[in-house]
Amino acid sequence: MIILISLILLVVFGLIELSSASSDLGKVVFNDAYYYLKHQIFYGLSFGVLGFLIGVLVPYKRYKKITPLLLIINLVFLLALFTPLGVSSGGAERWLKLGPIIFQPTELLKITLVLYLAAWFSNGRMNRRNFLEGFLPFIAIVGFIGLLLLFQHSTSAAVILTLAALAIYFVGGANPKYLAAIFASGFLVLALAVWLTPYRFARIATFLHPSENAQGSSYQINQSLISIGSGGFWGVGYGQSEIKRYLPARIDDSIFAVLAEEFGFVGSTFLIAAYLLLIIRGYLLARDTKDSFARLILVGFSTILGVQVFIHIGANTGLIPLTGVPLPFISYGGTSLAIFITMAGMMLGISKYA
Repeated sequence: MIILISLILLVVFGLIELSSASSDLGKVVFNDAYYYLKHQIFYGLSFGVLGFLIGVLVPYKRYKKITPLLLIINLVFLLALFTPLGVSSGGAERWLKLGPIIFQPTELLKITLVLYLAAWFSNGRMNRRNFLEGFLPFIAIVGFIGLLLLFQHSTSAAVILTLAALAIYFVGGANPKYLAAIFASGFLVLALAVWLTPYRFARIATFLHPSENAQGSSYQINQSLISIGSGGFWGVGYGQSEIKRYLPARIDDSIFAVLAEEFGFVGSTFLIAAYLLLIIRGYLLARDTKDSFARLILVGFSTILGVQVFIHIGANTGLIPLTGVPLPFISYGGTSLAIFITMAGMMLGISKYA
């Protein structure tokens, strides 16, 4: 019940806030103040409800045998981003266009990769602490996916999925020295990617010196901080945000700043509490269930949700370098909303069947 209540609160709050953040933008671009809201409901919420029902009604153990197929299909979609089917936006190849359908294969990985790793590590015949059976295949799969995402300029997605994979590996019984090796190698690869790509290096420089180049690379984070600070304790009121007009990516990567301005510290705390309820409930279910497949799925989903929320809010408040990652259930993006609603449905289904 906690999962369902948290989900409803987050989805409803997200649609309400998206309507406020996007109304004037939709009016200017599409001559429809509710364009983004309707798009989110039609392409995100509708498919999300379908995924939620599947997650609740279909016993989770039925996914176990088809997880390799699901991951292979997802990887094919991911590789297709490097073909003319890939749609570029903001310098990143993250969207795949198949006829009238446009979606993000990276978002699908948040389900398919977790299911695959959970099925793999719950296999009683595999020695998770063995180098050849546990460590080498794991690092090959996760490393390959991580490199693909880095080449597509999806740094935040690579970090989120890698941390979720490591959480599954740890709970699944990994050798601690292998985990340390993965952390060290992952940090080196990420540092190299930052050093070799100017836009990533610029974000680190902006994080370290936010007052420099205030009208250039530091503009977005400075506007985010102004917006959050303007909200004060109670906020300026729903739909009354003034800073959103000057805030880049206000409906996706910076939507927390708009939310914090309109609802203030109180509203932001309410939102974070709803996330914590969902995340902690997922971990508690993982602790209590006796089925290893269910336990690892719950750990993977809860970690993805927790890390992504932290990255989005942390980037908007200056705690970490600015990065383009949506706020789950809140930011504009049909694929993201559908995937997170489906994940919540699967968590609820596991609590029912396990």
